[in-house]
Amino acid sequence: MSSTTPLRNLNEGMRRLSLNQKTIDRWTMPEAVEGCVRHDVEWIALWRDKVDAYGLAASAKLVKNSGLKVSSLCRGGLFPSTSADDRADRIEDNKRAIHEAAELGAEMLALVCGGLNGVQAPDEARQMIEDGIAAIIPYAEARGIKLGIEPLHPAFAADRSLVSSMKYANDLVEHFNHPNVGIVVDVFHVWWDPFLYEEIARSGSKIFAFHVDDWPVTATNVLMDRLMMGDGVCQIRRMREAVDAQGYTGPIEVEIFNTDIWNRAGDDVMREMKERFLDHVL
Repeated sequence: MSSTTPLRNLNEGMRRLSLNQKTIDRWTMPEAVEGCVRHDVEWIALWRDKVDAYGLAASAKLVKNSGLKVSSLCRGGLFPSTSADDRADRIEDNKRAIHEAAELGAEMLALVCGGLNGVQAPDEARQMIEDGIAAIIPYAEARGIKLGIEPLHPAFAADRSLVSSMKYANDLVEHFNHPNVGIVVDVFHVWWDPFLYEEIARSGSKIFAFHVDDWPVTATNVLMDRLMMGDGVCQIRRMREAVDAQGYTGPIEVEIFNTDIWNRAGDDVMREMKERFLDHVL
């Protein structure tokens, strides 16, 4: 807990905590919802595969009846392809994701925009990303869903997203200049950026989401080496304060890909997550 954080604000801060379903990947949709309720976590971030396994209508009803709020649905994007037909199919899948987000009551669809996927030239693939986002903006606007462009660590540029810096994400947001298009700031992906705090300030009111986790001193599996807050090198509280300074007051998702954490009992993870959120985020 920050020495400068007034005690009266801690309860309010804890109310921003959102469980991203990937953090406890073994939990089914009902288990995740029940776990959030049991541990007094007011927000949940849903994944499309979990929603699909339980059913869209059933998932929407379950979440609504629980009283939980949905911070985001993950994920859309993945636009590049060497095939025009495949690119068109991917745009249609993004429209389905927007529909699902609206049905679930989610505030935002997170966009992992896509890597090369067989495309030889990165600039060509980036153009496909821009074209793909442009194609889904009208549908997102009509359904009242925000599109959060999430810059990923450069290690994921080839296979997951060529949006690999805060600067490029901000460039895209400014290019579209649309109220439904903004940015997702994930500690794991952006902590290393020498221009991080300038780019957070540049994002301003276009920050749609903030994700917390941690980066290890030595990463041997970049996808699966995310750590619980406080176990790595990230200045999480400093980043949270910078994001908040831009007026962001929304949910803060804990999103961790880590097999060791996934193999633990979900309730134990929830308890530790809340403790670390208090000690290293607020």
